[in-house]
This record gives sequence, structure tokens and C-alpha cells, in this order.
Amino acid sequence: MELVEEMEMIDHLIADIHAGKYKPSDKLPSENELADQYKVPRMTARKVYNRLQELGYVYSRQGMGSYVKDRLQQIPLVLTGNTSFSRKMIELGYNYESRNIYCEEVEDHSLFTQTLGVDEKDSVFKIGRLRLVDQKPIALHTSFVAESVFPDIRTEGSRITSMYDFYQEKGFTERAYEKTILSVMVPTKYERELLECAGLVPLLVLESGCRDLVAGKMLECTRTLYRSDCFTYVL
Repeated sequence: MELVEEMEMIDHLIADIHAGKYKPSDKLPSENELADQYKVPRMTARKVYNRLQELGYVYSRQGMGSYVKDRLQQIPLVLTGNTSFSRKMIELGYNYESRNIYCEEVEDHSLFTQTLGVDEKDSVFKIGRLRLVDQKPIALHTSFVAESVFPDIRTEGSRITSMYDFYQEKGFTERAYEKTILSVMVPTKYERELLECAGLVPLLVLESGCRDLVAGKMLECTRTLYRSDCFTYVL
């Protein structure tokens, strides 16, 4: 019964926020006030605010209560165009950082050989970059590339913070992304820890491939996880 009450309270508060009853930065009722309003234990009210915070609707101030988060200040995510994610963030004026967190050979690369158009004996590496704004993780970009296309990837992969710039350095200046697949997933424990997000925050998953238009060869398969509470989406 308590779970039903909790979900109903969450739905009512979200509806009130969307309707404008509570505007960005407005202080919400205290836990005691919310508990009295819905005639539930204070612990239930506390859980409700915790869930709303996990969902990105609320933020708390120590000793002062819960406030409505300004969701309009979220980062606009443009899913079209050939400009790199890093360049978009910098052009928008964010305090942005791209951090290389791994360069590893993929043990089972059978899923990528056909897409990348390489031999089964070829080695495939995954290059992971964690994207941060104001030192807060907002996205994880992973690129899968073949060693036959980039012979120095074993040694160079760990320094890559932008695949866009890496391709420019290698002379692949005319590229196009193709067959983009968009989906939503619940983060794993590893992803929650890496992106510092709660389990209730869904991740937007973008999977695509990048092709060199001059030679026609596939340069990478890419998989990007975006924290849904950090972005608004421009399609």
C-alpha cells in the first residue's frame, strides 16, 4: 500500500510541476507538510522527494528543504550534423571536459567484424570517453575501431579524447554517420557509478557507424550513453 501511495504522490507532484503550480527554484512543501497533506508517514514523504531528485525534478539544500529543478537549463543535445559532440559543447559555452577512460582490445569482436567490414582475425579496440560538464559526468562515448584501419591504435588509443579530431589527424576529413539506432535503457551498476546517476534515471542510447566517404570504408561503430536528466533533445 505504501508503494502505491508513494507513486501517486510522485505523479501528483510531477503533474503540479508541469502545470506550473511549482516553478523552477520554488521551494516545495516540507516533508512534514507533504506527509500531513497526503496523510502518510514522514518517511514516505522523504522517499517521494528522493525519487523526484533521482528523476531530475527536484534538488535539495542541506537543512532548507527541496526545490524545483530548472529543467530548461538542461543541455540541448543536437542529434544531427557532422560537428563533434565536444565541439558542440565548447561552442555552447559549457565548462566541458572529455576524459579518456579506456583503450581495450575487444575479446569477442564477432559483432563488429561485419559492420566494420574487417576479417575475423583482425583486432578490434574500444575507446571510451567520459564527457563532463562542470565536472559532472553527462555521457559515455565508446568507439569500436579496427586495428587494420588504424595500425597504431594500441599505442595511440589511450590519448584520444575526441574521435573527430583523431580522424582529422589521420586524414579522414570527409565522413558520414549512418544507420543510427536510438533506444532507452536502465543503467547497470557500473554505468550508474561511472555516470554518477541513480537507477531511476534512464539512459538514452545512440548507436551508429561512421564511414569515410573517400575510400568508402567504415571507420567505427559507436555507442553513446546520455544521462536523460542532463539533456533536452533536438532532433
